[in-house]
Amino acid sequence: MTELAEQPQQTDALPLGPQSLVWKYFGDNRMYLIGPRPAVLQNMLAELGQGVLDHSVFFSDTAARVKRSLPPIFMTVYGTDGDNRGQQVRDFHRDIKGEMPDGARYHALDPETYFWAHATFVEQVLYFADTFVKRLSDAEKEQIYLESKTWYRRYGVSDRAMPATYAEFEQYWDRMMNEIVVAHKTAQYGVGYVTKGFPRPKAVSPLAWKLIAPVFNPVAAFITTGGMPPRARALLNLPWSDRKERNYQRFAAFWRTRPVNWVWDHLPMSVRYNKFAQTGYARS
Repeated sequence: MTELAEQPQQTDALPLGPQSLVWKYFGDNRMYLIGPRPAVLQNMLAELGQGVLDHSVFFSDTAARVKRSLPPIFMTVYGTDGDNRGQQVRDFHRDIKGEMPDGARYHALDPETYFWAHATFVEQVLYFADTFVKRLSDAEKEQIYLESKTWYRRYGVSDRAMPATYAEFEQYWDRMMNEIVVAHKTAQYGVGYVTKGFPRPKAVSPLAWKLIAPVFNPVAAFITTGGMPPRARALLNLPWSDRKERNYQRFAAFWRTRPVNWVWDHLPMSVRYNKFAQTGYARS
């Protein structure tokens, strides 16, 4: 009976594993080139941004929040169907609930809210691969999306908000970006360094940061702002120009060139992938 109950969820998705495109791209260390795109977009959903504002250490220690949040998500992707951290990630969110400024209630495990967080990671994979690795075919985009459905179901959360196909996911994404997301203060804080400068990391001395910051801050601002969708860029009032857009597109096109990809593909796994992806590939 259990197998029969699970069957409908399996036949409309594709498996994760060493042959999957999600595995190929999600743990790729070139992912840093897109900047904080998924984190900022997550917080532009008002309910999710409010949850972070009310319950997270994001404002007091941003690095700690990232360090705590990302490893279990990577271990959900690069684990197996029977051994992954998906339900643990879900359980982290059980007590994240509260009240919106207008009095409405929110809960992190609301299917629409939880799926939006996942959707930003799916779109992260699609955007990164298509922008900095190679132009994806329609079939590859569909494959990534169908693999992401397996990924989402590992969390053990209702999938009622999950679109059935990549085409439907595109429609969902456009609606969210054009009609739903807002410039929540949590998202604004997440990109504040674009105009104010990046805060000094605790591990870096004031003197060293004084020397590093004049170079680091413009690069971080360029990658962050360039890596945001135009609609999000406008809502968050991020400074951009046609000239910067042309430079960003040249920057991305450089990474997509055949010689650059050839060199990258011949580097050691320890350089190309994070430790969670390395563990998954080694196990397989």
